[in-house]
Amino acid sequence: MSALPACPKCNSEYAYEDGALLICPECAHEWSPNEEQEPSEDAVFDANGNALADGDTVSVIKDLKVKGTSSVVKVGTKVKNIRLVDGDHDIDCKIDGIGAMKLKSQFVKKV
Repeated sequence: MSALPACPKCNSEYAYEDGALLICPECAHEWSPNEEQEPSEDAVFDANGNALADGDTVSVIKDLKVKGTSSVVKVGTKVKNIRLVDGDHDIDCKIDGIGAMKLKSQFVKKV
């Protein structure tokens, strides 16, 4: 028995074949196993258009003022182990020397 891929929409492992299509019984999503999977509409992208994921390392592409302090996050600062969250500032992270911060994905690039 061949292993079928998980549903790209809900990640269900119970997909089954129906002719040339694969069907997910949990969310009713249908897809062709040969077509290129497009990123979901809630995916987060960096300034260069690369998709970001939890645990990625990113680099800041612009000096960013830290609200409420006189500190600045300098260009080229590497941020490790990011976490994606919902909202306007879609990256939650810790920056050495500054602490916990939220960043906008448009001001970072994937390393």
